[in-house]
Amino acid sequence: MLHDPTTLDDRALDQLFREARTHNKWQDRKVPDSKLEELYNLLKFAPTSANSSPARFVFVRTAEGKAKLKQALSPGNIEKTMTAPVTAIVAYDTAFYDKLAFLFPHADAKSWFAGNPAFAETTAFRNGTLQAAYLILAARAVGLDTGPMSGFDNARVDELFLAGTGWKSNLLVNLGYGDPAGLFPRSPRLSFDEACRLE
Repeated sequence: MLHDPTTLDDRALDQLFREARTHNKWQDRKVPDSKLEELYNLLKFAPTSANSSPARFVFVRTAEGKAKLKQALSPGNIEKTMTAPVTAIVAYDTAFYDKLAFLFPHADAKSWFAGNPAFAETTAFRNGTLQAAYLILAARAVGLDTGPMSGFDNARVDELFLAGTGWKSNLLVNLGYGDPAGLFPRSPRLSFDEACRLE
């Protein structure tokens, strides 16, 4: 069968989706800062509402940073996070609209959000969460494994890492080179008919 040139090949689809897993154990391999910059420079191109790009990322990769982060983790997340080469704090900027004159210059988009904190918060959270998913896919695309998670004290993370920024933590994503020995059997997924409707 001829390959459709408009779709990714099976190897790429496996790497991004079908064979990719959430990792809990990590190989003792460093992730260079250049790799983190590479993955950000991919994810930044994915779409957000009005190009708002509200996600902000803190890549925690030093012993000091990990010790600080440990204070905010639930017990079940400590070992896998302390042994991951990098943990990304995925946050969102509640004042993201201050950058809209640059990011969305063809309209006065700032006026849509300034003075409407509830709308700004909803937009920042929704689009920041989208960008967290883009981070996972970008990481996989550049050869990294991921372990996204909640199970931490958001207020404590905000206090320890985000004080004075106006950023709020959303979720954590461990990054590195996964150890297959730590994988659980893949859980089932819903079928198309269970999860989708055609109207």
